[in-house]
Amino acid sequence: MSTPEQTEHLVLPGVLTAEQAAETVAALLAVQREDGALPWFRGHHLDPWDHTEAAMALDAAGEHEAAARAYAWLARHQNEDGSWYAAYHDGDADRPTDLGRESNFCAYVAVGVWHHYLATGDDAFVDRMWPTVYAAIEFVLGLQQPGGEIGWKRELDGTPVTDALLTGSSSVHQALRCALALAEEREEPQPDWELAAGALGHAIRRHPERFLDKSRYSMDWYYPVLGGAFTGPAATKRIEEGWGSFVVPGLGVRCVLPNPWVTGGESCELALALWVTGESDRALEILQSIQHLRAEGGLYWTGYVYEGERAIWPEELTTWTAGSLLLAVAALGGDEATTAVFGGERLPTGLEPDCCREEPVG
Repeated sequence: MSTPEQTEHLVLPGVLTAEQAAETVAALLAVQREDGALPWFRGHHLDPWDHTEAAMALDAAGEHEAAARAYAWLARHQNEDGSWYAAYHDGDADRPTDLGRESNFCAYVAVGVWHHYLATGDDAFVDRMWPTVYAAIEFVLGLQQPGGEIGWKRELDGTPVTDALLTGSSSVHQALRCALALAEEREEPQPDWELAAGALGHAIRRHPERFLDKSRYSMDWYYPVLGGAFTGPAATKRIEEGWGSFVVPGLGVRCVLPNPWVTGGESCELALALWVTGESDRALEILQSIQHLRAEGGLYWTGYVYEGERAIWPEELTTWTAGSLLLAVAALGGDEATTAVFGGERLPTGLEPDCCREEPVG
């Protein structure tokens, strides 16, 4: 169990004290099942993406054994085709509640495994998890479309849903680069993955028409930056273009327009994206602005309705909201594994074909 002495590296003025960080980590550990599963909260469902994010937060806090148990859960319960179902009741692998198999949910294991390896240097862990990562990436690339974008999911009967989500594809972009880093570490080159990542990055940067229009959602605004497809001046420009629409000063980031609802997860992810673009001061301000969501016990409410009948809504204390905050704090604090994963250190670059390297659109 983490103590304030062990969480000193997670101290951030106006966001977390060492005692608060230790309390949040302990709250995450209290939700984790003995088999390693990390549901949203006990009695609710687990999805593979948020499960992985919470595991990454545990690694950022130094709880490496607990994080390893979370990844072992994924390895044990992976479907034969390399996927996972979209939801499992209370993290019970025998009780899936959504039998769709979503591409970005399945790809994210690569991000988590790379993060754990960077945090621990555990080669044996990579050896154990490599078959899981490989199968997951192959499943996801089976949904890639001719234009490079990644189809949303595959239904239970195998039918592919070829509509692509910009947020999901941006997350897959990050996952592909982490998977390639793992392949390089193992000296097992995957040239097809390189081509797939290049085509996906090109689609995100140059062809917004290939994705469903979800521009009302803040994730579609910042995720192409957080996922590493937009970098440099193009990333800064994209953040500036959406700032006035999505950021509510002193309260956080709106989840979806025009709703007067700020959410902790989106706010923390924007803070990470700001850190990626070199705007640590604004990232800190965003994290400080959502302290009204912190609850007794160290977890965080999902969101807050700030107009009309103002209220915490929904009344849920989710592991992924706390996890995203810990990861953002770890990045701002210089945690080596977290900064490498989100900052792109040791991740492949220049994957886009020379003929396609143009100024991003939007």
